[in-house]
Amino acid sequence: MLTRKQHDLLLFIHQHLEKTGISPSFEEMKEALDLKSKSGIHRLVSALEERGYLRRLKNRARALEILKLPGEEEQQRPQPTAADRNIIAPNFGESVPAGSMNDAPAGVVTLPLHGAIAAGTPIEALQNNDRSVDYPEAMLGRGTHYALEVAGDSMIDAGIHDGDTVIIEQCDTAHNGEIIVALVDEEEATLKKLRRKGQSIALEAANPDYETRIFGPDRVRIQGRLVGLVRQY
Repeated sequence: MLTRKQHDLLLFIHQHLEKTGISPSFEEMKEALDLKSKSGIHRLVSALEERGYLRRLKNRARALEILKLPGEEEQQRPQPTAADRNIIAPNFGESVPAGSMNDAPAGVVTLPLHGAIAAGTPIEALQNNDRSVDYPEAMLGRGTHYALEVAGDSMIDAGIHDGDTVIIEQCDTAHNGEIIVALVDEEEATLKKLRRKGQSIALEAANPDYETRIFGPDRVRIQGRLVGLVRQY
């Protein structure tokens, strides 16, 4: 799932490549999306690259390669069954506090599975998904927890792979070095390592192919920190 701006930019780049054979300039992208500055385009391109929709070709000016278009995600990734992902679908509305058992077996807590992190959608907008995941209660501390699917490879060197399910403790503060769910500009949710540098907040990827992104404190809102991970083989 992409934001409207990400969706529009991806289609514009695709159409420009189809028509001219070369990538549009950042100025052309800015005008096409009616943005005031190129910094917004840089952020959108980085988000699309991180989510696996396009790739910047190194050592070549104006070189972007479309890897997939909206709607192709389901074709590229086989959809797991409930048995494969150990997912049940109870009726829930809010994140489940640790210790809430619902219909899960003894020693297991059912957590809401809100959607895909790094998919460009605020966490609040994902809370109506009627899916969940079971997780050992003994591996959770106090507080409220939820689960998210990981889309992309920006945290692969931290052992977090595309398609993993991460377990998040809901919170609005975190320590330097912790992996957090960050909401940028109230629009883009991403899983990154937190670094504070003076008054700035740096969101670090765990993959050398992605650059560290630095924001002012009013642009980033912490929505949780990583406490666990589930992977299906």
